Amino acid sequence: MNDFSLSSLRAAADMVHAQVPPTPQYAWPLLGQRSGCDLWVKHENHTPTGAFKARGAITYIDWLRRTHPEVKGIITATRGNHGQAQVRAATAAGIAATIVVPHGNALEKNAAMRAFGATLIEHGHDFDSAKAEAIRLSAEQGLFMVPAYHDELVRGVASYGLELFDAVPDLDTVYVPVGCGSGLCGTIAARDALGLKTKVVGVVSAHVDAAKRSFEAGRLLSSPTAYTFADGVAVCTPVQAALDYFGPRADRFVGVTDDEVAQAIRIYWQDTHNLAEGAGAVALAAALQEKDRMRGKKVAVILSGGNGDMSQMAEILRGATPQVTMDMRKAI
Repeated sequence: MNDFSLSSLRAAADMVHAQVPPTPQYAWPLLGQRSGCDLWVKHENHTPTGAFKARGAITYIDWLRRTHPEVKGIITATRGNHGQAQVRAATAAGIAATIVVPHGNALEKNAAMRAFGATLIEHGHDFDSAKAEAIRLSAEQGLFMVPAYHDELVRGVASYGLELFDAVPDLDTVYVPVGCGSGLCGTIAARDALGLKTKVVGVVSAHVDAAKRSFEAGRLLSSPTAYTFADGVAVCTPVQAALDYFGPRADRFVGVTDDEVAQAIRIYWQDTHNLAEGAGAVALAAALQEKDRMRGKKVAVILSGGNGDMSQMAEILRGATPQVTMDMRKAI
């Protein structure tokens, strides 16, 4: 049974802040003018790994050390941000980390994981193949397989929600990117622990909308493919445990197209001079899509990461939308 009480989340936040300082939240004037509301950006692109997942890895690795002290090494599959976070936290705790990525993964993310101390293995041409190899190596080498969703990940991630709600009272709505669900669940956990009435809205790619459809149907549904350049939300099959938690607690879901995401990236650059990765920009894209609904309200968006592929970012800033083809990506 998860413990998302306020005392538990505050304790987790203290643990996170020992390694990751609180990130800022700013109400950028140009974004406010553009959106027609009092719009705050929570800058999770300012963590030591450039994404919010740095938080959950700290609490997860602490839990792992306490509950499985025999573990000498971890392994996980990733396309980047999850892997960077786990390597950073594991290395700091004296635990070796092996990361499996598909061939063709972003070179910048691979380089960052190696720099944090990972043994990086490239296998297959999609996430599913990399995950299968990670599971195989876990059994073969006695490495602990780290999942993409876990209550201890949520406890750590909830620290950004506490920071935001403490700093910006009376928020009407918060838009949160949804991949496997730790960000959405962490934001909801922080809201509920504080006893707030803020609406929490999940945001997915309109091209990979299994989490949205699962939320609306009340049961787990899948998407056949993950054709979006916003790879951090390219999740074909939601996590049941995450759905069980956010299902009765999220207000609603919004799906945004790749064109809307690319435009949101350009807007972030123009209005704030921050470069968001695809998944990091989906929350802003959703807030702008619902501009009329949010007019005059106090709203926050989670800029969940800034680790975009350089070639894609160059294409986007030139005014284009990156195209994802069948051989580039399959289900996460």
